[in-house]
Amino acid sequence: MTPGGAKRIVIKLGTGVLTSGDGRLDAARIADFCAQAAQLRSRGTEVFVVSSGAIGLGMGALGLSKRPREVPRKQACAAIGQSLLMQKWQEGFAPHGLTVAQVLLTHDDLRLRARHLGVKETLRLIIAYRAIPIINENDTVSAAEIKFGENDTLSAMVASLVDADLLIMLSTAPGLIDMKGTGRIVPVVERITPEIEAMAGGTSSETAVGGMVSKISAAKIAVRAGCGVFIASGSEPGIVQRLLSGTGPGTFFVPSGLRLESKKRWLAYFQRPGGQIRINACAVPALRDQGGSLLAVGVTGCSGAFAAGDVVDIAGPDGTVIGRGKTAYGSDEIAGLAGRKGSELAAIFPGRRHLEVVHRDDLALL
Repeated sequence: MTPGGAKRIVIKLGTGVLTSGDGRLDAARIADFCAQAAQLRSRGTEVFVVSSGAIGLGMGALGLSKRPREVPRKQACAAIGQSLLMQKWQEGFAPHGLTVAQVLLTHDDLRLRARHLGVKETLRLIIAYRAIPIINENDTVSAAEIKFGENDTLSAMVASLVDADLLIMLSTAPGLIDMKGTGRIVPVVERITPEIEAMAGGTSSETAVGGMVSKISAAKIAVRAGCGVFIASGSEPGIVQRLLSGTGPGTFFVPSGLRLESKKRWLAYFQRPGGQIRINACAVPALRDQGGSLLAVGVTGCSGAFAAGDVVDIAGPDGTVIGRGKTAYGSDEIAGLAGRKGSELAAIFPGRRHLEVVHRDDLALL
């Protein structure tokens, strides 16, 4: 599918796009974006908006020039700024006869399977009601263990969650720039290689987090889910329509030809692994090339403390993480099963239904 034929689009807007440096909203830019989104909606395209800006707006309302370092202060800024942010979004979409729906998420809302499916159904119904979901991290309550980190990652997770055709990340950056080569925007990225990742840099904004590093990481999640990704400047007038028509400046990341199905995307990208299981060289091709389950005979050890049913990383002998899956055994049991054949395992763990350490249905390759 070409970008112009996308039927479901997630659009992420960074703080630098929505506000000026002093934490004030750019009303003209928001109005321009709402007009573009309304045009997409009028022709049947589903639009999901991931909007940063709550902390930046809170900073502006409080007269703060620098982003607070302490978590409670950032949470207070988010609480003050979020209502202002939603008010402006509703004002922007109202002239087009559209209403907005506030959706605030923490990482646990997508990590825990029941809540993950609940969020997916809620977003489906918001779209069915012909409303525009305005999605943001719930910074007022998010602590380190339940944070996404920045909205680039959140936008990629949302794109994966709703099976989007396209993710458009709008920021102050015009795209991925080849700083060590031509100095120009890289128009198309067929595959995210170490060379592509080396082109990325951070951000120096006082109101924003992330930067190109986080956008590349987010793009890796989205393209593996079969979603194309644009990175472009939100200051370009009509940028969304121009990107879809192929005339806008920016970088397009081509989606992977192998689309992970829903459960495996949840395993691969919505989890924080509780530990790591190490495997031998023979087990790597058995998992990667033959689609097999991880058996005890291929296990060499583990690290971290985890229980049966937890999601863990699976690493090859050189330490490279090749997959992520739900383990049938806890870390305290791994030492007793490592390197053993199935017949030995049955004797060690009598009555255990599943002798696979990680069943292939619970395994996602990275």
